[in-house]
Amino acid sequence: MTGRDAALEALTACRRLDAWSDGSLKAACQGLESREAALAARLTYGVLQNRVLLLHYIGRCCDQRVDKLEPFVRDVLLLGAYQIFFMDRIPDSAAVDQAVECVKRRRRARAAGFVNAVLRRLSREKDRLPATVQPDDLALRYSHPQWLVDRLMELLGREEAEAYLRLDNEPVPTVIQRNPLKCTAEELTDSLERGGAEVKPHLWLPDCWLMTGGGDMESLPAFQNGWFQVQDAAARAAVLAAGVKPGFKVLDVCAAPGGKSFAAAMAMENHGQIVACDIHPHKLDVIEKGVARLGIVCVATALQDGRERRPDWDGRFDVVLCDVPCSGLGIIRKKPDIRYKDPAAIAGLPKIQEAILENASNYVNQGGVMLYATCTVLREENEAVTDAFLARHGEFRKEPFAMPGLEEENDGALRLWPQRHSADGFYICKLRRL
Repeated sequence: MTGRDAALEALTACRRLDAWSDGSLKAACQGLESREAALAARLTYGVLQNRVLLLHYIGRCCDQRVDKLEPFVRDVLLLGAYQIFFMDRIPDSAAVDQAVECVKRRRRARAAGFVNAVLRRLSREKDRLPATVQPDDLALRYSHPQWLVDRLMELLGREEAEAYLRLDNEPVPTVIQRNPLKCTAEELTDSLERGGAEVKPHLWLPDCWLMTGGGDMESLPAFQNGWFQVQDAAARAAVLAAGVKPGFKVLDVCAAPGGKSFAAAMAMENHGQIVACDIHPHKLDVIEKGVARLGIVCVATALQDGRERRPDWDGRFDVVLCDVPCSGLGIIRKKPDIRYKDPAAIAGLPKIQEAILENASNYVNQGGVMLYATCTVLREENEAVTDAFLARHGEFRKEPFAMPGLEEENDGALRLWPQRHSADGFYICKLRRL
């Protein structure tokens, strides 16, 4: 199997099973050499990031309506078109020939001539086709749904909204946090560089680095030895805002895959108690594997729905972390297919978020902190939820917090943006129980 075959399998799984691209890609790349796996990732994410624009171009060079094409053929055309428009190192002729061969290998010989004709026409007209997109049509230019573009324009204005959309379609460096329980900063960077990775300090968050290269990250000795964890700056910032300290009792009500629990354990120097919860047993297994790799001893897992009351937990915890289920619109740059999810499903999320926050508030001891966080940028999932909670609960108040490396002040709530902070779109609100 080639990288192109794996990319086609991943796109097919996303379409047929409504699966997430990262999981589908990982499954499709099993057994591939690193170079082919990297090609598969570039193609899969590239098509998803530019799908609307590519379909527009294909429609201009196709005698049939794009939405009426056989889904398999449409996926092959998308892969070929992405290579033609966005991958200069691949000759157009190679992109066309490989697409045709792919169709033939899957016994769709009748479609081979059609795919060949459309892609060759795209190649001939690729310098002209961008002019068919109006400069102010941001939804088409950056392949985002119009409703989301409109919301971003309301929140940010046109210039910043376009910067946000553009970053959603650009490569994202991997952010890693050093595990101070196992290594020094010098030991970590030296090990990563020996493994072929390039690392440089994060722009504003201490003890974090941007990492590129190095091949399969999980094969690096530093990863296997538990010297670092992958965690975006925004997610670690949430833990720092909570102010966890050694000896604290911490509850992470929606913990999987465990990053915030791990960061809290490191900040607590492995002293204290952290209960990491999820509603899926297999996700608890992921957390437990991470705990073992990182050498953490203060984290225990619990199968628990954040909306269901545990009276035995009432008033027990110094810090309760509520990184609630959300639309994920702040991490489109890492999960490009999020933009294509049904927006109607978002409407019900605030009720779930409110229920989790309401229930979790019972577990905070007097003087303790509840930290509400999402990886979305919509007000209805962020400020609207915390404001409604505070209106019902006079025993809680927002508490301003300092963020290392960031000079901007906050009133207890902070919104992070990719185009401003080189971090995921994220909302953090710190609530202190009086």
